[in-house]
Amino acid sequence: MSEGTIPASLPLRNDLIGEEPYGAPQLDVPVCLNVNENPYPPSHAVVRSIEKRVREAAADLNRYPDREHKELRQAFVDYLAKESQAELTTDEVWGANGSNEIMLQLFQAFGGPGRNALGCDPTYSMYPEYARDTFTTWNTAPRRADFTLDVDATIAAIDALEPSMVVLTSPNNPTGTPLPMPDLERILDHCQNARVAGAADGVHPIVVVDEAYIEFRDPGMPSATTLVGTYANLAVSRTMSKAFAFAGARVGYIAANKGIIDCLRIVRMPYHLSAVTQAAALAGFDHTDEQLSQVGHLRATREATAAWLKEQTYAGKPVEVAPSQSNFLMFGGHFDDRGAIFDEMLKRGVLIRVVGPEGWMRVCMGTDEEMKVFRKALVESMRVVETRAAARQ
Repeated sequence: MSEGTIPASLPLRNDLIGEEPYGAPQLDVPVCLNVNENPYPPSHAVVRSIEKRVREAAADLNRYPDREHKELRQAFVDYLAKESQAELTTDEVWGANGSNEIMLQLFQAFGGPGRNALGCDPTYSMYPEYARDTFTTWNTAPRRADFTLDVDATIAAIDALEPSMVVLTSPNNPTGTPLPMPDLERILDHCQNARVAGAADGVHPIVVVDEAYIEFRDPGMPSATTLVGTYANLAVSRTMSKAFAFAGARVGYIAANKGIIDCLRIVRMPYHLSAVTQAAALAGFDHTDEQLSQVGHLRATREATAAWLKEQTYAGKPVEVAPSQSNFLMFGGHFDDRGAIFDEMLKRGVLIRVVGPEGWMRVCMGTDEEMKVFRKALVESMRVVETRAAARQ
């Protein structure tokens, strides 16, 4: 937002004055590798199913949609049973307009004035904004140097801050780091007896696991959704945007104990999921295998790209790559002017992301041709920035 676009006479909330809208750059360039999308569009069969279901829904658009989206919730249950071997009921799932709305509903229900939420830095940059918008105080515990979760430090922060929410991410964004189940279970067990500041005795924090990128994990790695029946304090956020190639449809969902779902139903807007959104999502689930058909290839692309990046050098040092179980890689480690590398990449028609700790950048996996262009552009950009830096010395 450019300076001066909001008139000083408008009564914007004091805590929002000077704030910028969240959002990765949306630029018209040939290769966009900055927002972790699936680069492969839905198949013709999926498109035809969407057309059919939306056409059927259109006949009743004078009526409000099913606000409990019961058919779609059954589709969530069926999908999680197949994809993650999670045994759930429709009372234990809930949908919304992207996982962003799921997360906002969680903060609306369990955050608020006087409440703390805890995350583990570095992590998704929207979490502080959900907290800000719900008047929740956002806090972080540090991750280890390799970006894995420091369970002891996290538990110490839980005891010190007494949060109402502990927000974990697996795979983590922007690092791609997975959360091992034993680590998650330690935190879940601890939170079953932890206090919540300002709450009555017997009230304990919930643990939110954001699994937006979980489908890209290596085969055999379990999902936190399999623990929902064991832990009443667990909520697992998922999305159709990433692996499912449905970013434009804006469909997210959550798996949790019925009590948590009922709390979200209190704060959700009336008829928050349109009939068109529900129809499109159901069409996607009609073709689950086709929608996920490129996940294995993108996983292989991630591994090949990581190996290639480690062979590159910048300023005389090997490029570092954070181990990832997602469809993106955080790389660099010692880019002393990552903004200049970003600009040079953009000149070459490639958009990646300046995000994460200083010295690092992030790239999501594209098509084979897009990754070829990325590799060429990155080598050229690093050399240009190195040469420019040497000339200044």
